[in-house]
Amino acid sequence: MGGLGIDHGLDDLAASARAAMVRAVEASGAFDGDPGWREAFGAVPRHLFVPYYYVGGVGGFERRWGESPDPRTRERWVRGAYEDTPLATRMRDGELLSSSSQPSLMALMLAALRVETGDRVLEIGAGTGYNAALLAYRLGEDHVTTVDLDPEITESARRHLAAAGYHPTVVTGDGARGVPERAPFDRIIATCRLASVPRAWIAQCRPGAIVLTPLATGLVALTVRDAGQAEGHFLHTPAYFVPLRGASRPEPEPAALGGVPHRARESDLFRFLLSLTRGSLEPQEAYALWEREGMPDRQRYGVTVGARHAWAWLDEPEGPYAWPLPGSSGARLVEP
Repeated sequence: MGGLGIDHGLDDLAASARAAMVRAVEASGAFDGDPGWREAFGAVPRHLFVPYYYVGGVGGFERRWGESPDPRTRERWVRGAYEDTPLATRMRDGELLSSSSQPSLMALMLAALRVETGDRVLEIGAGTGYNAALLAYRLGEDHVTTVDLDPEITESARRHLAAAGYHPTVVTGDGARGVPERAPFDRIIATCRLASVPRAWIAQCRPGAIVLTPLATGLVALTVRDAGQAEGHFLHTPAYFVPLRGASRPEPEPAALGGVPHRARESDLFRFLLSLTRGSLEPQEAYALWEREGMPDRQRYGVTVGARHAWAWLDEPEGPYAWPLPGSSGARLVEP
């Protein structure tokens, strides 16, 4: 299908590629928790939210963009925009600053929100605006707020959303503080990694609200009990996100893993435990726990956010294994 012009042919190609993406996401099982998201993914044009992106290759990154004078490059741009893969959208000196998440992971997260008609949703991390558009399609743009600290990101998200015909509220600000002027919320979804769960989010939610956020290398879904407490388990899936600015923690140096067997070092589940308990357990202690408890999967772990303390736990909030989350002074801790 080479030789496509800028003004004709690409729309048909985009529609075909979008339908193929929806089929791939459906085959992954990501829509199983809430099939209502299938229509949203089939309707919202992802390519309008990624006018350019970067694809890694030999010797560095290739920039694909929709305004290229080469019709074959434009075709690759459209096709790539609808692959079920994350897309790097902002790079600086070889460092990834922002990305558009993998569609199947986005669908799984949106399904885990269990949205209902009339729900008000806050998204932490505006990104390209694509996720906000999916939410606006499903719930109505008046019910969706998205926030990001970087004004360049929020401005480009507004442009992308407007180009696609959506106008949710886009706020430039510190996502860790939430958006109190738009509260209360029924759902909060974060698309960036944090070290803990900001209490401001819990305070801005109605009782019964769901807060879904990346934590360590997983996704935790918390149910808000009241303005001061929320609790819930991790989902089964791994998740790797760009950190919320100022919230990242470095991975341990290989030397710090001395005494930990190679099979544990290479295990995604052990790396998850290591990340979740950093600052509380030494790697060797984490390995002893991991072995003793039968290499537990993510769904056995959970998080409690209280009025004063926040902690992660294995199996039970008040069980034998619990570790304070960063910024939670005085949180309970039981070591193995």
